[in-house]
Amino acid sequence: MRKIFLGIILAFAPFAYSQADKEKAVIDSIEKTFTYKHGTIELENGIGKINIPNEFKYLDAKQSERVLVDLWGNPKSENISMGMILPENEGVLSQNGYVFNIQYDAIGYVKDDDADDIDYDDLLKQMREDAKTENEERKKQGFEAITIVGWAAKPFYDKEKKTLHWAKEIKFGNEPENTLNYNIRILGRKGVLVLNAIATTKELPLVQKDINKVLGMVKFNEGYKYENFDSSVDEVAAWTIGGLVAGKVLAKVGFFAILAKFGKLIFLGIAAAFGAFRKKIAGLFGKKTEEEPQTTVAEIEPHDETPSES
Repeated sequence: MRKIFLGIILAFAPFAYSQADKEKAVIDSIEKTFTYKHGTIELENGIGKINIPNEFKYLDAKQSERVLVDLWGNPKSENISMGMILPENEGVLSQNGYVFNIQYDAIGYVKDDDADDIDYDDLLKQMREDAKTENEERKKQGFEAITIVGWAAKPFYDKEKKTLHWAKEIKFGNEPENTLNYNIRILGRKGVLVLNAIATTKELPLVQKDINKVLGMVKFNEGYKYENFDSSVDEVAAWTIGGLVAGKVLAKVGFFAILAKFGKLIFLGIAAAFGAFRKKIAGLFGKKTEEEPQTTVAEIEPHDETPSES
């Protein structure tokens, strides 16, 4: 890895005085290729809608997949995103702020009978043990070990609105800055809407400030709402509220369906930029180690065409 960055440094050495300007120019040029939306956004398959107020913006599923896969270096997978919500004054390449990635998991109707009986401190202990077990497999697949530091925000379930949200503080390997894993689950008739914040722990106050606004944006359509459940035809999920918090949702795609931030953007700059971007890694569940194949700047250059809106 050091040889890779030494090569980059040598290649750009004659222009080092303008490196910061060049990085900004590349980032700005990439950002300009995205088309954001406001107002009412209909989610695919008619399951629900998102109402985006003026202080926020929405990036559609196709463009969000490009961000997650081409720019942030995540493996391409099915249903990786239904779009992203982010503050109006932030971009997908901003080093500050947050992005909420939206997914949907048709796991069935989640019973909430256990919501008042869960001991979240005991659940945290179990999650830590599970993480230790999973770390062995993570290492085999080239991912850093994770440590669940604790609750950044203890789980809260609003039984009336059928929304669950919580935040974990996670350490990846020996990274000096911990990652914020902020989760929202909106329960519906046939599954759950999954909103995960991509950020670092220093952005927790900002996410908490906006969490109620984000919760108010995403709604199930009539026929898909929790109260529309029909026990004669609808399936009941294998997971309860405790299972959602423990990470059982999206289990069918596996623990390694990981969303990381700024995985490839380290190649935009040299030493200083490398450190800044690595600190910003804010995977929802994990990130790659430094033992990665060499990547060229060309791989993350902006597309010539403006992405079409879906």
